[in-house]
Amino acid sequence: MDNKKIKNILDSVKAGDVSVMKAMETLKHLPYEDMGFAKVDHHRSLRHGIPEVIYAQGKEIKDIISISDSILKKSGKLFITKAPRAVYKKVASLCTKHKKKALYYERSGVIVVGGEKKQEGFVAVISAGTSDIAVAEEAAVTASFLGSRVEITYDVGVAGLHRLMDAKDSLKDAKVLIVVAGMEGALPSVVGGMTDKPIIAVPTSIGYGANLGGIATLFAMLNSCVPGIAVMNINNGFGAGVLAHKINTLNG
Repeated sequence: MDNKKIKNILDSVKAGDVSVMKAMETLKHLPYEDMGFAKVDHHRSLRHGIPEVIYAQGKEIKDIISISDSILKKSGKLFITKAPRAVYKKVASLCTKHKKKALYYERSGVIVVGGEKKQEGFVAVISAGTSDIAVAEEAAVTASFLGSRVEITYDVGVAGLHRLMDAKDSLKDAKVLIVVAGMEGALPSVVGGMTDKPIIAVPTSIGYGANLGGIATLFAMLNSCVPGIAVMNINNGFGAGVLAHKINTLNG
């Protein structure tokens, strides 16, 4: 539940269209709804600006559906990460009951219902290799769901650096850039040397043995000599999308 929805409820009470008891019933699960196995934080968007998101990995499908149903009833929007197709099928069926449509991004495992229609600012998402697209897609879909205008450029890693030149307008015009890379993780440093915009670097677990599942990439990004680069955890496209949206929508 967000500020707009609560204001509408209070305005309806003031106008006499909704009874006090009905309004109390609607608001009774603030700040959270205790479902026993989960405490669903319907109040999060009011405090944090970002609604509660379901991380599907490690959860029982029936629990994901119960939480999804609770969130849809309160907000009409839903965002799930790391979801296999089996989860999407169940969520799509639930959404039909709510007269909603679920979108599934299979590469990243993101499920989206609703989201902000107004897109503002400009977040550029750049990935080094095709193998990094899953993480880049998660970042892009997250920022877009939250209300940022997003432009994506894939497969412009340092093995063929001339390809990055086609994204020069994004480097110049974006308010913030998300740069996703695996292997040796060099791309954020290269991009950082070409733009004055803040960069959010996301290491992926893509790489051969000495890459150590993304740890080598993470260390390389943390050790970049280019100032102004923030580094997310390995494969954390969602976190990058949230941070990029917050930077993109800062006032002033």
